[in-house]
Amino acid sequence: MLFDDVRLAQLEALSAEELDELLFGSIRLSRDGTVVCYNTFESRLSGLSKDRALARNFFSVIAPCTNNYLISERFMTEPELDARLDYVFTRRMKPTPVTLR
Repeated sequence: MLFDDVRLAQLEALSAEELDELLFGSIRLSRDGTVVCYNTFESRLSGLSKDRALARNFFSVIAPCTNNYLISERFMTEPELDARLDYVFTRRMKPTPVTLR
């Protein structure tokens, strides 16, 4: 399964073990922004272990550079969100372009 080919419903149906098999980073958040799944590929990309990411708030602890109107505010306020957004992560690493969904 490739990032450009996957549908959101497909990702939501995958178990944590199946998410670990993906060839792209995947972070599943609860409605309040808590990390509930952090796949192996994402752990390698970010350098952040699953243990350090799980059960923590993504927007304030894991990626505070996303704690803004473009990302966190949109995630927290839109009842149904399936959008793609080009973004640049800037914490714990050199600026890194990503596509968020």
